[in-house]
Amino acid sequence: MNIQSRFTTSDRHKSHFLTAGPESGTPIIFVHGWPELSISWRHQLPHFAEQGYRTIAPDMRGYGESDVYPTHAAYAQREVVADMLELVDALGIERAVWVGHDWGCATVWQIARHHSDRCLAIANLCVPYYTIEAGWEGLLPYVDRERYPEDEYPAGQWEYQRYYEENFAEATAAFDAHPARMAALLFRKGSPDGQGQIAGTALTRKQGGWFGGGEVPDMPRDADVLSEADLQRYADALSTNRFFGPDSYYMNHTDNAAYTAEAHTHGLEMPVLFLHARYDYTCETIHSRAAEPMRRYCADLKEKVVDSGHWMAQEKPGEVNAHLTDWLREQVK
Repeated sequence: MNIQSRFTTSDRHKSHFLTAGPESGTPIIFVHGWPELSISWRHQLPHFAEQGYRTIAPDMRGYGESDVYPTHAAYAQREVVADMLELVDALGIERAVWVGHDWGCATVWQIARHHSDRCLAIANLCVPYYTIEAGWEGLLPYVDRERYPEDEYPAGQWEYQRYYEENFAEATAAFDAHPARMAALLFRKGSPDGQGQIAGTALTRKQGGWFGGGEVPDMPRDADVLSEADLQRYADALSTNRFFGPDSYYMNHTDNAAYTAEAHTHGLEMPVLFLHARYDYTCETIHSRAAEPMRRYCADLKEKVVDSGHWMAQEKPGEVNAHLTDWLREQVK
């Protein structure tokens, strides 16, 4: 299946995106998170294109060949949502299936909340509704305080996001110094060994940084998640654009909370699929209360569990594709 590289441009933003499948097909928009690219959906684009869907995966702002901005505020969710609406408008798409991962979930949840008329259905991987897209108000109430006592871990497993707020330049500089090492370190398969343990992201402030103030460890590539070519594409993109944009997504909790509060309703009536990652110990949704708001506010919710870590679509593409395929056949006629 031929995957095309294309652009849309408005007065406010340029989006690069990958696309495959017939333009007459039901559109599926795949929205990536930190610190990924449109190629994060490389296993999904051809699979669903071959089924007759029109598949689209943009580089989000700050990433790849899409526009990069020099201010934190440019990466607030209200701006990112506007990019996605401009993208589908430019492509003549009225309603789509939206699929998100990581910060892409935040964007998809906000599109569903603010622009339900643009949604046929939505599916998200790892990050449930009414959490990260709602700012700190959406994260902190659902921290497991038995595992993360407030006096020791005020932000629980989300301590790394507080570190960004307090030490943004230092955090970003550490990543910028070794983008290839960062990609190799991050994109790794999940493991049951971490169950019941403190997530590494909870230790960031305690240790004085992601790597205890040192350099990014030099880890071998995880061949179960990335090919050598995949790793090089991530490394090249992160070397070119650097981490200011990706890390700035974490600097807008206050505005994201305000944007959430502007919605007329928080109830979602469209079909929703949520895929839990069993071995994701930061976005831990199986044993914690993090999925409670999603279950309360989503009227037509289906949930499945995938035995993967956080990079689910890249680690277990067969299972992700199967769950999405079955759900789409039921929900999207």
